[in-house]
Amino acid sequence: MNDEIKMQQIHRRKRLYEAIFFGLFRIMGFMVVLILGFILCFITMKGIGVMSWEFITASPTDGLTKGGIFPAIVGTMCLIAGSMIFAFPIGVLSGIYTTEYAKTGKWVKFIRLMTNNLSGVPSIVFGLFGMSLFVNTLGFGDSILAGSLTLGLLVLPVVIRTTEEAILSIDDSFRHGSLALGATKLQTINRVVLPMAFPNIITGLILSIGRVSGETAPILFTVAAYFLPQLPTSIFDQVMALPYHLYVIATSGTNIEASRGIAYGTALVLIIIVLTLNLAANVIRNYIQKKIK
Repeated sequence: MNDEIKMQQIHRRKRLYEAIFFGLFRIMGFMVVLILGFILCFITMKGIGVMSWEFITASPTDGLTKGGIFPAIVGTMCLIAGSMIFAFPIGVLSGIYTTEYAKTGKWVKFIRLMTNNLSGVPSIVFGLFGMSLFVNTLGFGDSILAGSLTLGLLVLPVVIRTTEEAILSIDDSFRHGSLALGATKLQTINRVVLPMAFPNIITGLILSIGRVSGETAPILFTVAAYFLPQLPTSIFDQVMALPYHLYVIATSGTNIEASRGIAYGTALVLIIIVLTLNLAANVIRNYIQKKIK
């Protein structure tokens, strides 16, 4: 009888601990959503006043205190596209190599160690490296090409690690079944593994877009212009970019108060661009998942 009572007490204690910890997890999750909502509401309320068609489509004037931010929007989109064109294929191919072709051992461990270390390098170090290699040594100058390659290197570890995790999550039975039917390893990867892993690989693309769109230090050394109202005509041109533009109008100039609203409006536009691109990537991911099922 005593043993039964003790077991009931232990069971109640476990359920109490479980309820407490699950309650803490719910509170922390709610706090994260609350903080994100507060930030979005704050930026929206501060920036909605300057939002207009002219603000989005015009060039800046009067020392960046008037006009619009269209050149900065175009420059940001060019840098996002250029960095993804560079980082996504290389990152996916690297992830395929380490998971499907490289034998498990010291070499793979070394690659993953270097990838993890690379992801922890401060972005300003990437900016200095990009300036030294792409701007000066290779002679690209301050250009979209130099900035895109620098940002691509910055997010490359994210794409590699996401690809590895996505491919490793595919059960080996699918590989064995494909090989048993006479498919080669390349055909198995191309027609079985990658289609099933691709929805999760897109997660790396989403994370990369979010980071690239908000980086200031790397583009400061490689591509960003303080005031450049005209649009780029080639990949060797300088461009304005929303993060650097936001930094400039918020911290410098002779009339900071006059440009404060433009700063919040720029931040709101940047958030809208990131959310739109992430939403588009999620739509593509969901479409692929449904097609696979």
